[in-house]
Amino acid sequence: MARQRYSNLDPNAKTKTWKEVRRWQKERKGKVKDLSFRIGQSEHKRQELLKNNQGEVTITWIGHATFLLQVGGVTIVTDPVWATRMGFSPRLEEPGLSIEELPPVDVILLSHAHYDHLHVGSLKKLRGTPYVLVPEGLGSKVRKLGFSTVYELPWWGSQTIGQLEFHFVPAQHWTRRTLTDTNTSLWGGWIVKRSEALEGEQHLPAIYFAGDSGYFEGFREIGAKFPGIGYALMPIGAYEPEWFMGMQHVSPEEAVQAFLDVGAQEFIPMHYGAFRLADDTPKEALDRLLADWQRRGLDPSLLRLLKHGETLIAK
Repeated sequence: MARQRYSNLDPNAKTKTWKEVRRWQKERKGKVKDLSFRIGQSEHKRQELLKNNQGEVTITWIGHATFLLQVGGVTIVTDPVWATRMGFSPRLEEPGLSIEELPPVDVILLSHAHYDHLHVGSLKKLRGTPYVLVPEGLGSKVRKLGFSTVYELPWWGSQTIGQLEFHFVPAQHWTRRTLTDTNTSLWGGWIVKRSEALEGEQHLPAIYFAGDSGYFEGFREIGAKFPGIGYALMPIGAYEPEWFMGMQHVSPEEAVQAFLDVGAQEFIPMHYGAFRLADDTPKEALDRLLADWQRRGLDPSLLRLLKHGETLIAK
């Protein structure tokens, strides 16, 4: 029986052809890039806080799209990837914390099945007995890895775990792990928020983890459905060449627009600095982000540029 194939909300947002892939590979051979810039490691890592934390809302950037989130006493890891290389390219910088430094994990959130977001070796090494929340179509693969409690969600689906709600929201992307499984599972982002049933309890800011996405109208819809997002974890890298990457990865300027569309209070950039997936460099992504932030006259204090391993304690 043929497997279900998923598609983007915009029917024009389709995966590139092999001819276009070859054009990009030929084009990139003529580019000379300076890869010496490093985002760097935090000088003040908070392993003890993360180990014992029960009350603070924390956001710790491990690297790329991997975050350690702690909300309401629940420890969450997004897209866990501690891989030392991606394909033939070695990691540009070490993860901010080793897997061994993490506390036991309660929830794992996966945005999609690409190798830089779903690394089997990293998944298997995480301590704890986590719930694993995955896009529709990805559940059977994750269960085969030995996880017993796996929730598979469609776009706009949700799962409540304890006092938290996890909402799977659309993105504009695609996925593939083999030559034959293109788009046989969904892709998207996650909203983490306090359960509506606990109104009147201590305020916990909602967190939006965008996963991977090109710019699309769905950002506005996410903002409308989830007003008052506290923190948007937005990708800014892997956008060059834009004629090729534009469908699947926002440029830094588009990431700022997406942040404004979802109506979040603070912006935390990700998806840059760890792996070289496209032709842009970490410095180019960061420079363009800062330039657009300034051009729009946005408050500099709302742009939170984390180092690897840095922990932000939410307000």
